[in-house]
Amino acid sequence: MKLLSIAIATALVGVCGGPALAGECPMLQTQMERQVNNRFDGAAYTARENMKQASALHTEGKHAESVAKYEEAAKAVGVTLDRKK
Repeated sequence: MKLLSIAIATALVGVCGGPALAGECPMLQTQMERQVNNRFDGAAYTARENMKQASALHTEGKHAESVAKYEEAAKAVGVTLDRKK
């Protein structure tokens, strides 16, 4: 029963949190573009690949996964993203 309660709570957070994250994805994309547009090193390439995946996830409606990919891209180039609070 406890496991079922945890599963339901997790699902509710995912359903309710998705729309809030939807508006954050384009903002993160813009921030990352500013960081990697003029860079041509390996880290920037890795970040761009993660950004492509994040954009695709956003289009699919998987906003939490998209945000995680943007965070991964930022980590690749050593930057911290400004996130919505």
